[in-house]
Amino acid sequence: MGVFAYKGRNGRGDLVEGTLDGDDSSAIADQLMHTGITPIEIRPFRGVTGATASKQDWLKKLFTEKPITQMDLMLFSRQMYTLLKAGVPILRALAGLQESTQNPTFAAMIQDLRESLDSGRELSAAMRRHPKVFSPFYISMVQVGEMTGMLDETFIRLYDHLEFERETRERVKAAMRYPTFVVVAMAIAIVVINLFVIPAFAKVYAGFHAELPMLTRFLIGFSNFMVQYWMLMLAMLVGAVLGFRYYINTPDGRYNWDRYKLKLPIAGKIIFKSTLSRFARSMALSFKSGMPILQGLNVVGMVVDNEFMRSRIEQMRDGVERGESILRTAVATGVFNPVVLQMIAVGEETGDMDGLMFEIAAMYEREVDYEVKTLSSQIEPILIVALGILVLILALGVFLPMWDLGKAALHR
Repeated sequence: MGVFAYKGRNGRGDLVEGTLDGDDSSAIADQLMHTGITPIEIRPFRGVTGATASKQDWLKKLFTEKPITQMDLMLFSRQMYTLLKAGVPILRALAGLQESTQNPTFAAMIQDLRESLDSGRELSAAMRRHPKVFSPFYISMVQVGEMTGMLDETFIRLYDHLEFERETRERVKAAMRYPTFVVVAMAIAIVVINLFVIPAFAKVYAGFHAELPMLTRFLIGFSNFMVQYWMLMLAMLVGAVLGFRYYINTPDGRYNWDRYKLKLPIAGKIIFKSTLSRFARSMALSFKSGMPILQGLNVVGMVVDNEFMRSRIEQMRDGVERGESILRTAVATGVFNPVVLQMIAVGEETGDMDGLMFEIAAMYEREVDYEVKTLSSQIEPILIVALGILVLILALGVFLPMWDLGKAALHR
């Protein structure tokens, strides 16, 4: 498999240039002929390859290339809707967006989209060449928009979908900022106290030659262990983190972790409701765009970003494929509450499934918004109690010996 540069003429006689991957020039010629391009010249691409190319690409990405963010994709979706709605041809719209974007990496990606369209590909097929930018759901929605002639409406719906996901993530990050700061500060305080403070008190107590309280002996023993084996503990911590990341990257590990996340105290219900909201909104968009239900369930399973929920959605798809109703398959999953199941039943009966799924998404969005707003107030009491227990243990462990020695001196 190699990279070949080609020149050819499309059906209008325009000159088309680009690069394609293939085994040889004959395979490239076949690809071009299938897309309606008559090849004029095909030659091996003389770009830098191998380890040198990898190194240069890595250095280029590190120092010059800006990453493509979700905000770039949102602006792209919104601008494409505006341009297509105004009747601007898609190639001219992409050319205008390429010139106006401030991100060179995104401009290069748009250039590749234009070249793919020039070579006869559809927009959805061109987007598949950039899986790190366009999700399977995004591509499937664009494909349905191309088939139904509603590409402009598809882009505005995708913009709304991306905006909702961005706002949800930002709210969760804002709510978790204070608790994360407190937990990190407590961890640093524990390390400093055990490595520096308690050893200093231990030297003082050793000079008294008196029996120390059990709590003090425990603190000194734990402090000595940290002082002697801090490198081992750090290595074990790093190993545990790396082992956990390796485990959750396996199919079974990802499934088990995603299922456990939904049951976490406080945060679990937010993750669960946010996942269901994303599922309902994605399904509503697929129904609204005219996507077949089986294809819609396939792509929605990729959007939820949770292997446990994905398995339940695949279970729904298999049930629908066997001829069962959406309501029956939703009941069998065991993840929807009775209100949602009732709305699905009404949607199936009335044929307004997209409208009812939007209502379900809105309901879960309101619940997620409330949970996120009250997240700090739910976590703060737990942090205060934990901090109070920590301070109490340290205070009693450090000052009880002084108290006992003071009483002994008074009795003398």
